[in-house]
Amino acid sequence: MARMHIDQALSLIQSGSRIFVHGCAGTPQHLNRLLAQRANELRRVEIMGILALDNTFTDPKLKDSFFVNSLFVSGFVRPCVANGTASYIPALLSEMPRLFDENILPLDAAFIQVSPPDKHGYCSLGVSVETTRAALRNAKKVFAQINRNMPRVHGDTFVHLNQIDAYVEHDEPLIEVDYSKEISDVERTIGKRVAELIDDRSTLQMGIGTIPDCVLKCLENHKDLSIASEMISDGVMNLIQKGVVTNRYKNFHPGITTCTFILGTKKLYDFVDDNPNVIVLDVGITNDPAEIRRNRKMCAINAAIEVDLTGQVCADSIGQMHYSGVGGQMDFMRGAALSHEGKPILVLPSQTTKGISRIVNTLKEGAGVTTTRAHVHYIVTEYGVANLFGKNYQQRAKALIELAHPDHREALDRAAHKRFKHLY
Repeated sequence: MARMHIDQALSLIQSGSRIFVHGCAGTPQHLNRLLAQRANELRRVEIMGILALDNTFTDPKLKDSFFVNSLFVSGFVRPCVANGTASYIPALLSEMPRLFDENILPLDAAFIQVSPPDKHGYCSLGVSVETTRAALRNAKKVFAQINRNMPRVHGDTFVHLNQIDAYVEHDEPLIEVDYSKEISDVERTIGKRVAELIDDRSTLQMGIGTIPDCVLKCLENHKDLSIASEMISDGVMNLIQKGVVTNRYKNFHPGITTCTFILGTKKLYDFVDDNPNVIVLDVGITNDPAEIRRNRKMCAINAAIEVDLTGQVCADSIGQMHYSGVGGQMDFMRGAALSHEGKPILVLPSQTTKGISRIVNTLKEGAGVTTTRAHVHYIVTEYGVANLFGKNYQQRAKALIELAHPDHREALDRAAHKRFKHLY
């Protein structure tokens, strides 16, 4: 097929175009920079994707040229959402492919980052598939950055050169994240408490952040664990290498670690390169509760920002300030709850670094309910574990107050008595 030069291809992007940009560690940084060089010619080009990990399109100097309309808000996008130069589309990760497949959000182009082609002409999307596969199915044009540092990962990752309208070869390190550098004593304690909830032969899903990584560090004496997750990090790699993760007892791709994106250090990216024991799948598959529930003893571990005394969980905002996204929390909370002997687990420190309680009488004004009180089962802080399933309001309030920091328990107890009249 005739292929355009990348400069000619990028000239097709016009003001008002909608572009999907490969996210997470797959973010095509060089390709993004090439488009940004045309900023003076462009107005209100819409940039879509999940967890953008570079700041190319959120540079304040380019606010008139690009508008980030994100499916999950990263630290780069957060201040732009706050000042109105970017926005967020609430959606469950499992349903995001529908936005493109059903033409709800038509795409003019998709920007991707891939490994070099093999002898058959197939490149790999590498460490991040998420909704990118759906974007490729539906975008009018596909432009790629071919990077020799992108590992060749198995699964729903392969893209033939004939599917790519233009590409640029540019090698640069992938974006790395190392959660182990940020771990506090509180997070270590929470990690130990969660690890105690996990039985041998369980299947795990771990969310993003330091606490899930702490949980993984506490599982080294477990046996025959499996991974059917949204994301995998260095902690998963370590458990595979130590023989703790065998994937022997999972029903979703038995024997194989599954996820939809990989985010960690170069050591992890090297580990997954051409590793048939790790496959990356479309998020519509990994996050489908019907698939998740197939795994017996499915344990889903996700973080919360705030929990009220009835069990409502906010995980994507701090009051009216948008923080991250709904993501896959509800997908896995529901899938784990439906699994035989499954455990949906939500974790949070009892208070913020400024001493503000995260266990609250009512959520802050404007806070979003990410996981409803009807879906909540296990809540874990450094002070203990509460299973709210089957408990009424008064019982939930009592259990949650016991998880709160001691400095806040008296005030919460007064609020609970006023709200619920009495506690069990």
